[in-house]
Amino acid sequence: MFPAFLNLESRRVLVVGGGPVAASKLESLLSAGARVRVVAPDIRPEIERAGVEILRREFQDADVEGAWWIVAAAPPAVNRQVLAAAEARRIFVNAVDDPRHATAYLGGVVRRDGVTIAISTDGRAPALAGLLREALDAWLPREIDAWMTASDEARRVWREQGVPMDARRPRLLETLNKLYADKAGSR
Repeated sequence: MFPAFLNLESRRVLVVGGGPVAASKLESLLSAGARVRVVAPDIRPEIERAGVEILRREFQDADVEGAWWIVAAAPPAVNRQVLAAAEARRIFVNAVDDPRHATAYLGGVVRRDGVTIAISTDGRAPALAGLLREALDAWLPREIDAWMTASDEARRVWREQGVPMDARRPRLLETLNKLYADKAGSR
């Protein structure tokens, strides 16, 4: 698998399915700035309230036109149809809990203060990905926001000074360690 993070800002995302699984995907898609269209004959009330475009009907192959990303959250027979239509147009499909009908797999995701970590089990063990997500979330330092701020400032300075990429990582470690030394010295 090739890990990647998608910029969905202002891009069309098609969600096929109107049940609880489809509804559970909306928050993260909308948070990413996606323009979401949901296609399904039956739509849950929380999807209706989400402010997304809704087409109340069965999926049609042409529904994938213009989509940058597709979430198939329908029965396997529908997911298979979605995959075939998407493959013909070279669009990736995440078929929720249906890896046979997917070309992209989501996993556990930890998001904190500008840091995103994703864990994949290639669609084989979503519960394991969730457990690993919880473990990583507990392991991450609580002061990650301070790390990000220090990293941003250091990167700006290093770019101005022309510091080569291979020299930046050891310098960043020194910068982060200094955060803790400064904190300990102020006590």
